[in-house]
Amino acid sequence: MSRRVIFTAFAILGSIANANHVRAADPAPPTVHTLAAMDAPPAKPNGQATFHAAPRPLAAGARTEDSASFLGPNHNMVIPETKLLDAWPAAGPRAVWEMNKGSGYAAPAVIGDRLILFHRVGDRDTVDCVAATSGERYWQFDYATAYRDRYGYSDGPRATPVIGHDSVYVFGNEGKLHCLELTTGRLRWSRDLRKEFKLRAGFFGLGSTPLIEGDKLIINAGAVPDGPCVIALDCKSGGLVWGTGKDWAMSYASPVPATLHGKRRVLVFAGGETNIGEPVTGGLLCIDPADGKLDFAFPWRGDRRESVNASNPLVIGNRVFISECYGSGGAMLEITPDFKPKLLWENKGFGTHFMVAIHQDGFLYGVDGHGPNDAFLACVDAATGKEQWKMQPEWKEPVGERLLIAGTYRAHLLQADGKMWMLGEFGHLLRVELTPKEFKEKQRAWLFAASETWTPPVLSHGLLYICQNNPDGRSKKDPRIICYDLRGE
Repeated sequence: MSRRVIFTAFAILGSIANANHVRAADPAPPTVHTLAAMDAPPAKPNGQATFHAAPRPLAAGARTEDSASFLGPNHNMVIPETKLLDAWPAAGPRAVWEMNKGSGYAAPAVIGDRLILFHRVGDRDTVDCVAATSGERYWQFDYATAYRDRYGYSDGPRATPVIGHDSVYVFGNEGKLHCLELTTGRLRWSRDLRKEFKLRAGFFGLGSTPLIEGDKLIINAGAVPDGPCVIALDCKSGGLVWGTGKDWAMSYASPVPATLHGKRRVLVFAGGETNIGEPVTGGLLCIDPADGKLDFAFPWRGDRRESVNASNPLVIGNRVFISECYGSGGAMLEITPDFKPKLLWENKGFGTHFMVAIHQDGFLYGVDGHGPNDAFLACVDAATGKEQWKMQPEWKEPVGERLLIAGTYRAHLLQADGKMWMLGEFGHLLRVELTPKEFKEKQRAWLFAASETWTPPVLSHGLLYICQNNPDGRSKKDPRIICYDLRGE
């Protein structure tokens, strides 16, 4: 996408931002169930979890965080925890427990000693609430699903559960949204958003994780062509508070909160499945969460009809980095005090797919590329967009009597306590050191030999949760979630 096209499009779309503000009527307000007082059930063995060893006690003075939303408490894979392991044992990170899981790519959410896993078991989308330190189950909720992935990928959920207001919110591939009581798993309310708002199915179903912003649940819905693109529901009642935007379809990026110039905003990187004959549109929406007013719509998307935006916006002060991997690449925007976007730089060679870049000491580190064969770890200057280096981490991996070339490919980066980890696409976990000069591998462990390790790792209370989404080619173990101990001294 050329700079001229960008500014021409912004002149059109930005000038109609207010006209694009849609206050839709609620097509089907949900029934809210009155729940009688009930003691929370205790955690019990569930037959699916295996306990290995208790985690270390938290170190004195360790800072810990819940992970109740997508990509951690800061929505960017930078986790404000401390007193973590400097190095794991020679045999690899120590497993605390593991549990069989169904299909899907949704990451778990963690609050206190409760972990919420959203996955598909048979023809039921299933919500498991288990003890975060043992895998024992508190409760389970499920509902019927008939979703089938048109491209043959997993038919399980993509969207991570979110936790707030003593509730758990889960958003399935078919657009069914459920609000459950956190302590018991009882249904508070539910909606069929695809049916109610006439949403498109999306390339891979509906898979953008909702955002809790105050008392609102904000969802990247993409109801085109009439809108709304983004909706806000009341967390308690599930009723529609506002809807905004009408031009851009649902993407797989999730809404991100931001404080820009001292004011609260929500950023949505929209743009998804486009029908034949329709313009290929999408980009960054900046929204006032109080009333849904649209400040601007900045176009940024590849020009292919089969493209989709999937990487969350990254907020850096009053700047926002957006990126996609279908041709346009990455762009850094500065948001002016009157909430207009100013393009600072663009870099077609820094296009993240569904991962997010990490900002560290003035530089961005992330994986550029659409598929595993063209996935390169790269470093760019956050001020200028200039590439510092780009490479593919590779090594020879012994498999039986053979040596195979292995790598990280489309990897997730995670930063905490001054350390950086990479979770590779085929089950490798690396502890790395990244600087503007070079990539250094400090440690590497092959946790499992399974493809589609696309679920971002979750770090909470010193424990690392990793999802194995396909059978392990070495151990032959079925898909599972594994808890590792990263607590240090």
